[in-house]
Amino acid sequence: MCKIGLTFIVDDDPLYNFGTKKIMEITSFTNQALFFSNGEEAWEDFHHRITTNRPLPDVILTDINMPLMNGWELLDKIGSVSYDHPIKIFVISSSINQEEMDKAKKYHYVSDYIVKPLTLDKVKKLKAKILEGQY
Repeated sequence: MCKIGLTFIVDDDPLYNFGTKKIMEITSFTNQALFFSNGEEAWEDFHHRITTNRPLPDVILTDINMPLMNGWELLDKIGSVSYDHPIKIFVISSSINQEEMDKAKKYHYVSDYIVKPLTLDKVKKLKAKILEGQY
Protein backbone atom coordinates (compact mmCIF):
# COMPACT_ATOMS: atom_id res chain seq x y z
CA MET A 1 0.00 0.00 0.00
CA CYS A 2 1.49 3.33 -1.01
CA LYS A 3 -1.30 5.47 0.38
CA ILE A 4 -3.56 5.59 3.34
CA GLY A 5 -7.16 4.82 2.36
CA LEU A 6 -9.28 7.38 4.23
CA THR A 7 -8.12 10.21 6.47
CA PHE A 8 -10.24 12.42 8.73
CA ILE A 9 -8.83 15.90 9.35
CA VAL A 10 -10.64 17.60 12.23
CA ASP A 11 -9.78 21.28 12.67
CA ASP A 12 -11.75 24.53 12.73
CA ASP A 13 -9.02 26.65 11.11
CA PRO A 14 -9.75 27.10 7.38
CA LEU A 15 -6.19 28.26 6.66
CA TYR A 16 -4.74 25.17 8.35
CA ASN A 17 -7.17 22.97 6.42
CA PHE A 18 -6.23 24.60 3.11
CA GLY A 19 -2.53 24.06 3.75
CA THR A 20 -3.08 20.52 4.98
CA LYS A 21 -5.11 19.68 1.88
CA LYS A 22 -2.28 20.90 -0.35
CA ILE A 23 0.35 18.97 1.61
CA MET A 24 -1.81 15.82 1.47
CA GLU A 25 -2.02 16.19 -2.31
CA ILE A 26 1.72 16.83 -2.76
CA THR A 27 2.70 13.84 -0.60
CA SER A 28 -0.07 11.55 -1.95
CA PHE A 29 -0.76 10.90 1.72
CA THR A 30 -4.23 9.46 1.34
CA ASN A 31 -6.73 8.20 -1.19
CA GLN A 32 -9.41 10.37 0.37
CA ALA A 33 -9.31 13.16 2.95
CA LEU A 34 -12.46 14.33 4.67
CA PHE A 35 -12.34 17.64 6.53
CA PHE A 36 -14.48 18.43 9.57
CA SER A 37 -14.57 21.81 11.32
CA ASN A 38 -15.27 20.35 14.76
CA GLY A 39 -15.38 17.09 16.66
CA GLU A 40 -19.15 16.86 16.48
CA GLU A 41 -19.15 16.72 12.67
CA ALA A 42 -16.36 14.13 12.70
CA TRP A 43 -18.13 12.06 15.36
CA GLU A 44 -21.43 12.08 13.46
CA ASP A 45 -19.70 10.80 10.32
CA PHE A 46 -17.63 8.26 12.26
CA HIS A 47 -20.67 6.94 14.15
CA HIS A 48 -22.74 6.81 10.95
CA ARG A 49 -20.01 4.73 9.32
CA ILE A 50 -20.10 2.27 12.22
CA THR A 51 -23.89 1.94 12.21
CA THR A 52 -24.13 1.58 8.42
CA ASN A 53 -21.06 -0.66 8.07
CA ARG A 54 -19.23 1.84 5.84
CA PRO A 55 -15.42 2.04 5.74
CA LEU A 56 -13.84 3.71 8.75
CA PRO A 57 -10.89 6.07 8.48
CA ASP A 58 -7.39 4.65 8.54
CA VAL A 59 -6.01 7.87 10.03
CA ILE A 60 -7.56 10.66 12.11
CA LEU A 61 -5.73 13.97 12.62
CA THR A 62 -7.56 16.01 15.24
CA ASP A 63 -6.98 19.41 16.74
CA ILE A 64 -7.77 19.94 20.43
CA ASN A 65 -9.47 23.33 20.64
CA MET A 66 -12.58 23.52 18.47
CA PRO A 67 -16.17 24.69 18.90
CA LEU A 68 -19.13 22.39 19.65
CA MET A 69 -17.00 19.33 20.44
CA ASN A 70 -13.29 19.62 21.09
CA GLY A 71 -10.64 17.03 20.30
CA TRP A 72 -10.67 15.50 23.78
CA GLU A 73 -14.43 14.97 23.58
CA LEU A 74 -14.05 13.42 20.14
CA LEU A 75 -11.39 11.05 21.47
CA ASP A 76 -13.70 10.10 24.36
CA LYS A 77 -16.54 9.36 21.92
CA ILE A 78 -14.33 7.26 19.65
CA GLY A 79 -13.08 5.34 22.68
CA SER A 80 -16.63 4.64 23.83
CA VAL A 81 -17.62 2.51 20.81
CA SER A 82 -16.49 -0.80 19.42
CA TYR A 83 -15.15 -1.11 15.91
CA ASP A 84 -13.02 -3.66 14.13
CA HIS A 85 -10.67 -1.53 12.07
CA PRO A 86 -7.16 -0.31 12.92
CA ILE A 87 -7.17 3.48 13.10
CA LYS A 88 -4.11 5.63 13.67
CA ILE A 89 -5.18 8.70 15.64
CA PHE A 90 -2.96 11.75 16.01
CA VAL A 91 -3.56 14.85 18.11
CA ILE A 92 -2.35 17.82 16.07
CA SER A 93 -2.04 21.03 18.08
CA SER A 94 -0.17 24.29 18.20
CA SER A 95 0.08 23.83 21.97
CA ILE A 96 3.42 22.80 23.41
CA ASN A 97 1.84 22.45 26.85
CA GLN A 98 3.34 19.33 28.44
CA GLU A 99 0.08 18.61 30.29
CA GLU A 100 -1.79 18.36 26.99
CA MET A 101 0.92 16.16 25.50
CA ASP A 102 0.74 13.89 28.55
CA LYS A 103 -3.05 13.83 28.39
CA ALA A 104 -2.92 12.66 24.75
CA LYS A 105 -0.59 9.82 25.75
CA LYS A 106 -3.16 8.58 28.27
CA TYR A 107 -5.45 7.61 25.39
CA HIS A 108 -4.09 4.17 24.49
CA TYR A 109 -5.50 4.52 20.97
CA VAL A 110 -3.73 7.83 20.22
CA SER A 111 -0.60 7.12 18.21
CA ASP A 112 1.18 10.43 18.75
CA TYR A 113 0.94 14.14 19.53
CA ILE A 114 2.21 16.36 16.72
CA VAL A 115 2.91 20.06 17.13
CA LYS A 116 1.62 22.36 14.38
CA PRO A 117 2.33 23.49 11.82
CA LEU A 118 2.11 20.39 9.68
CA THR A 119 4.94 20.77 7.21
CA LEU A 120 5.73 18.85 4.07
CA ASP A 121 8.57 17.10 5.89
CA LYS A 122 6.40 16.17 8.90
CA VAL A 123 3.70 14.71 6.67
CA LYS A 124 6.21 12.71 4.60
CA LYS A 125 7.71 11.26 7.80
CA LEU A 126 4.26 10.58 9.25
CA LYS A 127 3.17 8.74 6.10
CA ALA A 128 6.36 6.67 6.02
CA LYS A 129 6.02 5.68 9.68
CA ILE A 130 2.36 4.73 9.25
CA LEU A 131 3.01 2.66 6.14
CA GLU A 132 6.05 0.98 7.73
CA GLY A 133 3.96 0.01 10.76
CA GLN A 134 5.89 2.17 13.22
CA TYR A 135 2.62 3.47 14.64
